[in-house]
Amino acid sequence: MAFRRLATLILALIVIGAGMAVMRTGAAMAQDQGWSLRDLLFPRRQERAQSLERFPPPPKAKKQRAKRPPVVVAPRTVEKAPDARVILVIGDFMASGLADGLEAAFEDNRAIRIVDRSNGSSGFVRNDHYDWTKEVGPIVEAEKPAAVIAMIGSNDRQQMQVGETRETMGSAAWTTEYKARTQALGKALAAAKARFLWVGMPAFKSAKATSDMLAFNDIYRAAAQDNGGEFIDVWDGFVDETGAFVTNGPDINGQPVRLRGDDGINVSKAGRRKLAFYTEKPLMKILGLASPAEPGAASAQPAGEPVKPPEAATAPPAAIDRTVPMLLSDPALDGGTELLGGSAESRAGQPSREAAKTAAVPAGRADNFAWPAGKAVPNDKTTAVNP
Repeated sequence: MAFRRLATLILALIVIGAGMAVMRTGAAMAQDQGWSLRDLLFPRRQERAQSLERFPPPPKAKKQRAKRPPVVVAPRTVEKAPDARVILVIGDFMASGLADGLEAAFEDNRAIRIVDRSNGSSGFVRNDHYDWTKEVGPIVEAEKPAAVIAMIGSNDRQQMQVGETRETMGSAAWTTEYKARTQALGKALAAAKARFLWVGMPAFKSAKATSDMLAFNDIYRAAAQDNGGEFIDVWDGFVDETGAFVTNGPDINGQPVRLRGDDGINVSKAGRRKLAFYTEKPLMKILGLASPAEPGAASAQPAGEPVKPPEAATAPPAAIDRTVPMLLSDPALDGGTELLGGSAESRAGQPSREAAKTAAVPAGRADNFAWPAGKAVPNDKTTAVNP
Protein backbone atom coordinates (compact mmCIF):
# COMPACT_ATOMS: atom_id res chain seq x y z
CA MET A 1 0.00 0.00 0.00
CA ALA A 2 2.65 2.41 0.84
CA PHE A 3 4.49 1.61 -2.38
CA ARG A 4 1.36 2.32 -4.43
CA ARG A 5 0.80 5.64 -2.77
CA LEU A 6 4.34 6.66 -3.41
CA ALA A 7 4.08 5.63 -7.03
CA THR A 8 0.85 7.56 -7.44
CA LEU A 9 2.42 10.69 -5.93
CA ILE A 10 5.43 10.46 -8.23
CA LEU A 11 3.17 10.03 -11.27
CA ALA A 12 1.09 13.06 -10.27
CA LEU A 13 4.20 15.18 -9.93
CA ILE A 14 5.38 14.07 -13.37
CA VAL A 15 2.02 15.01 -14.92
CA ILE A 16 2.00 18.42 -13.23
CA GLY A 17 5.56 19.14 -14.38
CA ALA A 18 4.75 18.17 -17.94
CA GLY A 19 1.72 20.42 -17.95
CA MET A 20 3.70 23.40 -16.75
CA ALA A 21 6.34 22.77 -19.41
CA VAL A 22 3.67 22.73 -22.09
CA MET A 23 2.25 26.04 -20.86
CA ARG A 24 5.69 27.69 -20.87
CA THR A 25 6.33 26.47 -24.40
CA GLY A 26 3.00 27.87 -25.57
CA ALA A 27 3.71 31.25 -23.98
CA ALA A 28 7.16 31.40 -25.57
CA MET A 29 5.71 30.51 -28.96
CA ALA A 30 3.12 33.20 -28.55
CA GLN A 31 5.81 35.71 -27.78
CA ASP A 32 7.90 34.52 -30.74
CA GLN A 33 4.92 35.03 -33.01
CA GLY A 34 4.52 38.61 -31.71
CA TRP A 35 1.02 38.19 -30.40
CA SER A 36 -0.41 38.54 -26.94
CA LEU A 37 -3.75 39.08 -25.28
CA ARG A 38 -2.98 42.79 -24.99
CA ASP A 39 -2.91 43.02 -28.77
CA LEU A 40 -6.59 42.14 -28.85
CA LEU A 41 -7.45 45.08 -26.67
CA PHE A 42 -4.81 47.65 -27.68
CA PRO A 43 -3.40 47.62 -31.22
CA ARG A 44 0.31 48.09 -31.50
CA ARG A 45 1.71 51.45 -32.39
CA GLN A 46 3.24 50.16 -35.59
CA GLU A 47 -0.03 48.73 -36.78
CA ARG A 48 -1.80 51.94 -35.80
CA ALA A 49 0.71 54.00 -37.79
CA GLN A 50 0.29 51.65 -40.78
CA SER A 51 -3.46 51.98 -40.51
CA LEU A 52 -3.16 55.78 -40.49
CA GLU A 53 -0.94 55.63 -43.55
CA ARG A 54 -3.45 53.49 -45.43
CA PHE A 55 -6.47 55.48 -44.33
CA PRO A 56 -5.37 59.02 -43.35
CA PRO A 57 -7.97 61.20 -41.62
CA PRO A 58 -9.51 63.92 -43.72
CA PRO A 59 -7.67 67.25 -43.40
CA LYS A 60 -9.23 69.79 -41.10
CA ALA A 61 -10.48 72.88 -42.79
CA LYS A 62 -8.45 75.90 -41.73
CA LYS A 63 -10.37 78.91 -40.61
CA GLN A 64 -9.23 81.84 -42.65
CA ARG A 65 -9.52 85.19 -40.98
CA ALA A 66 -10.55 88.07 -43.08
CA LYS A 67 -7.54 90.31 -43.65
CA ARG A 68 -8.08 93.83 -42.51
CA PRO A 69 -6.78 96.50 -44.79
CA PRO A 70 -3.74 98.31 -43.33
CA VAL A 71 -4.49 101.56 -41.58
CA VAL A 72 -2.81 104.37 -43.45
CA VAL A 73 -2.40 107.53 -41.41
CA ALA A 74 -2.19 110.48 -43.72
CA PRO A 75 0.49 112.95 -42.65
CA ARG A 76 -0.94 116.11 -41.22
CA THR A 77 -0.05 119.02 -43.40
CA VAL A 78 -0.81 122.63 -42.77
CA GLU A 79 -1.02 124.73 -45.87
CA LYS A 80 1.29 127.67 -45.61
CA ALA A 81 -0.04 131.16 -46.18
CA PRO A 82 0.81 132.80 -49.50
CA ASP A 83 2.73 135.50 -47.67
CA ALA A 84 4.50 133.09 -45.30
CA ARG A 85 7.95 134.26 -44.29
CA VAL A 86 10.77 132.13 -45.69
CA ILE A 87 13.52 130.64 -43.53
CA LEU A 88 16.38 129.60 -45.82
CA VAL A 89 18.67 126.77 -44.69
CA ILE A 90 22.07 126.39 -46.39
CA GLY A 91 25.04 124.10 -45.75
CA ASP A 92 25.96 120.41 -45.90
CA PHE A 93 24.16 117.20 -44.87
CA MET A 94 23.98 118.39 -41.24
CA ALA A 95 22.11 121.47 -42.47
CA SER A 96 19.67 119.15 -44.26
CA GLY A 97 18.92 117.44 -40.95
CA LEU A 98 18.51 120.84 -39.32
CA ALA A 99 15.99 121.80 -42.00
CA ASP A 100 13.98 118.65 -41.23
CA GLY A 101 13.91 119.60 -37.57
CA LEU A 102 12.80 123.13 -38.38
CA GLU A 103 10.00 121.83 -40.59
CA ALA A 104 8.77 119.72 -37.67
CA ALA A 105 9.04 122.69 -35.33
CA PHE A 106 7.01 125.02 -37.57
CA GLU A 107 4.68 122.51 -39.23
CA ASP A 108 1.63 124.10 -37.57
CA ASN A 109 2.70 127.67 -38.23
CA ARG A 110 1.15 128.92 -41.48
CA ALA A 111 3.19 132.11 -41.37
CA ILE A 112 6.63 130.44 -41.57
CA ARG A 113 7.93 128.27 -44.39
CA ILE A 114 11.25 126.39 -44.33
CA VAL A 115 13.24 126.21 -47.57
CA ASP A 116 16.09 123.69 -47.66
CA ARG A 117 18.82 124.62 -50.16
CA SER A 118 21.55 122.53 -48.57
CA ASN A 119 24.12 120.56 -50.53
CA GLY A 120 25.14 117.38 -48.68
CA SER A 121 28.69 117.14 -50.04
CA SER A 122 29.54 120.81 -49.82
CA GLY A 123 31.90 122.65 -47.52
CA PHE A 124 34.62 125.27 -47.47
CA VAL A 125 37.47 122.97 -48.49
CA ARG A 126 36.12 121.66 -51.80
CA ASN A 127 34.89 124.92 -53.28
CA ASP A 128 35.63 123.41 -56.68
CA HIS A 129 32.64 121.13 -56.03
CA TYR A 130 30.33 123.82 -54.66
CA ASP A 131 31.30 127.38 -53.78
CA TRP A 132 28.91 128.79 -51.20
CA THR A 133 30.48 132.24 -51.41
CA LYS A 134 29.40 132.51 -55.05
CA GLU A 135 26.11 130.64 -54.77
CA VAL A 136 24.58 132.17 -51.66
CA GLY A 137 23.88 135.60 -53.24
CA PRO A 138 21.68 134.29 -56.09
CA ILE A 139 19.90 131.89 -53.69
CA VAL A 140 19.04 134.70 -51.30
CA GLU A 141 17.90 136.84 -54.22
CA ALA A 142 15.62 134.06 -55.48
CA GLU A 143 14.11 133.00 -52.14
CA LYS A 144 13.96 136.42 -50.46
CA PRO A 145 14.20 134.91 -46.97
CA ALA A 146 13.35 136.66 -43.74
CA ALA A 147 16.33 134.85 -42.18
CA VAL A 148 19.11 132.50 -43.27
CA ILE A 149 20.44 129.60 -41.19
CA ALA A 150 23.83 128.16 -42.14
CA MET A 151 25.41 124.93 -40.92
CA ILE A 152 28.61 123.94 -42.78
CA GLY A 153 31.80 122.11 -41.94
CA SER A 154 31.15 118.37 -41.53
CA ASN A 155 33.02 117.55 -44.77
CA ASP A 156 36.02 119.80 -44.20
CA ARG A 157 38.41 117.45 -42.39
CA GLN A 158 40.61 116.96 -45.46
CA GLN A 159 43.40 118.53 -47.48
CA MET A 160 42.79 121.87 -49.17
CA GLN A 161 44.13 123.20 -52.43
CA VAL A 162 45.76 126.53 -51.69
CA GLY A 163 47.19 127.98 -54.86
CA GLU A 164 49.37 125.30 -56.36
CA THR A 165 49.83 123.41 -53.10
CA ARG A 166 47.69 120.84 -51.35
CA GLU A 167 47.86 121.82 -47.70
CA THR A 168 47.37 119.30 -44.90
CA MET A 169 44.51 120.01 -42.56
CA GLY A 170 45.59 121.98 -39.52
CA SER A 171 48.69 123.51 -41.06
CA ALA A 172 49.20 127.24 -40.80
CA ALA A 173 48.44 127.83 -44.49
CA TRP A 174 45.36 125.57 -44.31
CA THR A 175 43.96 127.38 -41.25
CA THR A 176 44.58 130.82 -42.73
CA GLU A 177 42.79 129.92 -45.97
CA TYR A 178 39.93 128.25 -44.10
CA LYS A 179 39.32 131.35 -41.99
CA ALA A 180 39.36 133.49 -45.13
CA ARG A 181 36.71 131.33 -46.80
CA THR A 182 34.40 131.38 -43.79
CA GLN A 183 34.74 135.16 -43.57
CA ALA A 184 33.93 135.38 -47.28
CA LEU A 185 30.63 133.55 -46.71
CA GLY A 186 29.78 135.88 -43.84
CA LYS A 187 30.50 138.91 -46.03
CA ALA A 188 28.38 137.45 -48.85
CA LEU A 189 25.41 137.04 -46.49
CA ALA A 190 25.88 140.57 -45.18
CA ALA A 191 26.10 141.91 -48.74
CA ALA A 192 22.82 140.15 -49.56
CA LYS A 193 21.28 142.02 -46.59
CA ALA A 194 20.24 138.74 -45.01
CA ARG A 195 19.93 138.38 -41.26
CA PHE A 196 21.50 135.04 -40.49
CA LEU A 197 22.26 132.48 -37.82
CA TRP A 198 25.34 130.30 -38.04
CA VAL A 199 24.85 126.94 -36.29
CA GLY A 200 27.99 125.30 -34.94
CA MET A 201 28.97 121.67 -35.29
CA PRO A 202 28.12 119.06 -32.62
CA ALA A 203 30.58 116.55 -31.19
CA PHE A 204 31.36 113.43 -33.25
CA LYS A 205 32.09 109.87 -32.16
CA SER A 206 35.74 110.08 -33.18
CA ALA A 207 37.84 111.88 -30.58
CA LYS A 208 39.97 113.48 -33.32
CA ALA A 209 36.88 114.66 -35.20
CA THR A 210 35.46 116.10 -32.00
CA SER A 211 38.65 118.05 -31.41
CA ASP A 212 38.54 119.37 -34.98
CA MET A 213 34.91 120.44 -34.62
CA LEU A 214 35.78 122.46 -31.53
CA ALA A 215 38.44 124.33 -33.51
CA PHE A 216 36.03 124.83 -36.42
CA ASN A 217 33.37 126.29 -34.14
CA ASP A 218 35.74 129.01 -32.97
CA ILE A 219 36.31 129.96 -36.62
CA TYR A 220 32.57 129.94 -37.39
CA ARG A 221 31.80 132.05 -34.34
CA ALA A 222 34.23 134.73 -35.49
CA ALA A 223 32.88 134.66 -39.06
CA ALA A 224 29.31 135.10 -37.84
CA GLN A 225 29.95 137.83 -35.31
CA ASP A 226 32.31 139.79 -37.58
CA ASN A 227 29.62 140.07 -40.26
CA GLY A 228 26.51 140.87 -38.23
CA GLY A 229 25.27 137.31 -37.68
CA GLU A 230 24.69 135.26 -34.56
CA PHE A 231 26.49 132.04 -33.71
CA ILE A 232 24.34 129.21 -32.27
CA ASP A 233 26.30 126.82 -30.07
CA VAL A 234 24.66 123.35 -29.97
CA TRP A 235 27.62 121.52 -28.41
CA ASP A 236 26.12 120.94 -24.96
CA GLY A 237 23.07 119.24 -26.42
CA PHE A 238 25.07 116.31 -27.82
CA VAL A 239 27.60 115.57 -25.06
CA ASP A 240 27.36 114.32 -21.49
CA GLU A 241 28.23 116.19 -18.31
CA THR A 242 31.92 115.48 -18.88
CA GLY A 243 31.85 116.84 -22.43
CA ALA A 244 32.13 113.42 -24.09
CA PHE A 245 30.16 112.38 -27.19
CA VAL A 246 26.86 110.56 -26.52
CA THR A 247 24.72 108.48 -28.85
CA ASN A 248 21.69 108.64 -26.55
CA GLY A 249 20.60 111.65 -24.58
CA PRO A 250 17.65 113.81 -23.61
CA ASP A 251 15.38 115.18 -26.32
CA ILE A 252 13.76 118.61 -26.24
CA ASN A 253 11.32 117.35 -23.58
CA GLY A 254 14.04 115.79 -21.43
CA GLN A 255 13.16 112.21 -22.37
CA PRO A 256 16.02 109.78 -23.14
CA VAL A 257 16.19 109.09 -26.89
CA ARG A 258 18.71 108.15 -29.56
CA LEU A 259 20.28 111.32 -30.92
CA ARG A 260 22.98 110.06 -33.30
CA GLY A 261 23.40 107.37 -35.94
CA ASP A 262 25.61 104.30 -35.70
CA ASP A 263 28.38 106.13 -37.55
CA GLY A 264 28.60 108.73 -34.78
CA ILE A 265 28.15 111.56 -37.28
CA ASN A 266 24.59 111.71 -38.58
CA VAL A 267 21.74 112.74 -36.31
CA SER A 268 18.49 110.88 -35.73
CA LYS A 269 15.00 112.32 -36.05
CA ALA A 270 15.07 113.38 -32.40
CA GLY A 271 18.56 114.79 -32.92
CA ARG A 272 17.43 116.85 -35.90
CA ARG A 273 14.56 118.22 -33.84
CA LYS A 274 17.03 119.09 -31.08
CA LEU A 275 19.24 121.00 -33.51
CA ALA A 276 16.21 123.02 -34.54
CA PHE A 277 15.30 123.64 -30.91
CA TYR A 278 18.53 125.58 -30.38
CA THR A 279 17.69 127.91 -33.26
CA GLU A 280 14.03 128.56 -32.47
CA LYS A 281 14.38 131.32 -29.89
CA PRO A 282 17.01 133.41 -31.75
CA LEU A 283 15.08 132.86 -34.97
CA MET A 284 11.84 134.11 -33.44
CA LYS A 285 13.77 137.08 -32.13
CA ILE A 286 14.94 137.92 -35.65
CA LEU A 287 11.38 137.61 -36.95
CA GLY A 288 10.07 139.86 -34.17
CA LEU A 289 7.78 137.10 -32.91
CA ALA A 290 9.35 136.54 -29.48
CA SER A 291 7.21 137.13 -26.44
CA PRO A 292 7.92 140.50 -24.76
CA ALA A 293 7.83 138.71 -21.40
CA GLU A 294 10.92 136.68 -22.28
CA PRO A 295 14.27 138.08 -21.20
CA GLY A 296 15.88 139.93 -24.05
CA ALA A 297 12.86 139.45 -26.30
CA ALA A 298 11.58 142.99 -26.18
CA SER A 299 13.66 143.87 -29.06
CA ALA A 300 11.69 144.73 -32.01
CA GLN A 301 14.41 147.40 -32.40
CA PRO A 302 17.23 146.98 -34.94
CA ALA A 303 20.09 144.64 -34.13
CA GLY A 304 23.17 146.26 -32.70
CA GLU A 305 21.35 149.00 -30.79
CA PRO A 306 21.35 148.78 -27.00
CA VAL A 307 18.08 147.91 -25.35
CA LYS A 308 16.59 151.01 -23.80
CA PRO A 309 15.47 150.64 -20.18
CA PRO A 310 11.84 151.47 -19.47
CA GLU A 311 11.21 155.08 -18.53
CA ALA A 312 10.75 155.82 -14.84
CA ALA A 313 7.22 156.40 -13.66
CA THR A 314 6.40 160.10 -13.31
CA ALA A 315 3.40 159.71 -11.00
CA PRO A 316 3.91 161.31 -7.55
CA PRO A 317 4.49 158.89 -4.70
CA ALA A 318 1.48 158.02 -2.64
CA ALA A 319 1.26 159.57 0.83
CA ILE A 320 2.21 157.07 3.50
CA ASP A 321 1.04 157.45 7.08
CA ARG A 322 3.97 156.18 9.16
CA THR A 323 3.75 155.44 12.88
CA VAL A 324 6.61 156.89 14.90
CA PRO A 325 8.45 154.16 16.90
CA MET A 326 8.12 154.37 20.67
CA LEU A 327 10.04 153.11 23.68
CA LEU A 328 8.14 151.26 26.38
CA SER A 329 10.25 152.91 29.07
CA ASP A 330 10.93 156.53 29.89
CA PRO A 331 13.27 158.13 27.30
CA ALA A 332 15.26 159.75 30.09
CA LEU A 333 16.58 156.35 31.15
CA ASP A 334 18.80 156.12 28.06
CA GLY A 335 19.98 159.69 28.28
CA GLY A 336 17.48 161.06 25.76
CA THR A 337 14.63 163.48 26.22
CA GLU A 338 12.51 162.50 23.22
CA LEU A 339 10.86 159.37 21.95
CA LEU A 340 12.45 157.57 19.03
CA GLY A 341 11.72 159.58 15.91
CA GLY A 342 10.68 162.52 17.96
CA SER A 343 11.22 165.88 16.29
CA ALA A 344 9.50 169.17 15.95
CA GLU A 345 7.83 168.03 12.75
CA SER A 346 6.69 164.70 14.18
CA ARG A 347 5.37 166.37 17.36
CA ALA A 348 3.32 168.89 15.47
CA GLY A 349 -0.35 168.50 16.35
CA GLN A 350 0.38 165.84 18.99
CA PRO A 351 -0.34 166.25 22.76
CA SER A 352 2.56 166.82 25.13
CA ARG A 353 3.98 164.06 27.32
CA GLU A 354 2.23 165.43 30.41
CA ALA A 355 -1.09 165.59 28.60
CA ALA A 356 -0.59 162.08 27.26
CA LYS A 357 0.00 160.80 30.81
CA THR A 358 -3.27 162.24 32.10
CA ALA A 359 -5.32 161.37 29.03
CA ALA A 360 -7.82 158.57 29.38
CA VAL A 361 -6.74 155.21 28.01
CA PRO A 362 -9.02 154.35 25.06
CA ALA A 363 -11.21 151.29 25.40
CA GLY A 364 -9.74 148.19 23.77
CA ARG A 365 -6.10 149.28 23.95
CA ALA A 366 -3.58 146.79 25.36
CA ASP A 367 -2.88 148.89 28.48
CA ASN A 368 -6.53 149.38 29.33
CA PHE A 369 -7.12 147.14 32.38
CA ALA A 370 -10.61 148.40 33.18
CA TRP A 371 -13.20 145.94 34.46
CA PRO A 372 -15.65 145.27 32.96
CA ALA A 373 -13.88 145.42 29.63
CA GLY A 374 -14.53 148.29 27.22
CA LYS A 375 -14.50 151.04 29.85
CA ALA A 376 -12.08 153.98 29.52
CA VAL A 377 -9.93 154.70 32.58
CA PRO A 378 -7.64 157.64 33.44
CA ASN A 379 -4.01 157.15 32.49
CA ASP A 380 -2.68 157.42 36.03
CA LYS A 381 0.21 155.22 37.16
CA THR A 382 -1.02 155.37 40.74
CA THR A 383 -4.48 154.08 39.85
CA ALA A 384 -5.00 150.53 41.04
CA VAL A 385 -7.30 148.32 39.11
CA ASN A 386 -9.13 145.67 41.06
CA PRO A 387 -10.45 142.81 38.98
